[in-house]
Amino acid sequence: MKRPAGRYQLLKRAVGYKELYLMLVPILAFYLIFSYVPMYGITLAFKDFNYAKGILASPWNQFANFKKLFASADFWRAFRNTIIISLGRLIIEFPIPIILALFLNEISRSKLKRVYQTILTFPHFLSWVVLSGIVITLLQDQGVLNQILALFGLGKNRLLVNGNQFVGLLFASNIWKEAGWSTILYMAAIAGINPELYEAATLDGCSRMQRMWYITWPGILSTAAVLFILQVGSAMNGGFDQVFNLYNSAVYSKGDIIDTYVYRSAFQSSDGFGFSTAVGFTKSVINFGLLYLANKVVSRLTGTGVI
Repeated sequence: MKRPAGRYQLLKRAVGYKELYLMLVPILAFYLIFSYVPMYGITLAFKDFNYAKGILASPWNQFANFKKLFASADFWRAFRNTIIISLGRLIIEFPIPIILALFLNEISRSKLKRVYQTILTFPHFLSWVVLSGIVITLLQDQGVLNQILALFGLGKNRLLVNGNQFVGLLFASNIWKEAGWSTILYMAAIAGINPELYEAATLDGCSRMQRMWYITWPGILSTAAVLFILQVGSAMNGGFDQVFNLYNSAVYSKGDIIDTYVYRSAFQSSDGFGFSTAVGFTKSVINFGLLYLANKVVSRLTGTGVI
């Protein structure tokens, strides 16, 4: 049987680029092993897990884990906190890298620009374990900040034990850590803008702010739209690494998110793995819905989407 010409050409091109496809094998293997194979574990959410019988042989429980979940006041508290924190990240944190990229682009001296970029991106390479240790050392009851405040006769800061102030601390510390790294994506998008547009705008008498608004911003709008969609799609994550390393029982009412609630349900309480899997599964369904909705809205407004 003769092969279709189109399929043969495609196969021939694939063989010609075999080195590139081989480079994809470790990435595909990673996601296959750690993202797709474990999916059968979702069945734990619908079962009474028995260690002796294993996941597949454990009896079904008629959605008992979900009934317990939706009747739990702690879950709804964590759900509310996750929504508030994620919404704050969108409103407060998301625009910061865009603003930084716009202003960095206006720095004409390349050496000075590299210095600023290095300073801004360095915290990204430190883990939250390290950064949270620094933050806690500075802000704890006998920390450096409180000692300085005491010298001036001022009251102690309550950032680590006051729920509302703790949420503000989450936003500030995450901006410190990640804003510079996110700026790189926008700087790369700006680098792809035709410089002749800036030259023409300068000849027409446009100011820096006008060039920024009418050339630079439209040039990175599609990048910002895609990143916005992805951030909305992961809104229910809330930032586990950051919250887990910074929070304490005093701020559970405002700082406890779904992921930290899942952790405690699985390892620090008697709820079991079935219940924590039900929580995680519910969170994933909500994330998918938010991703799909955000993609539809942004696609309609800007013509840019990811799915």
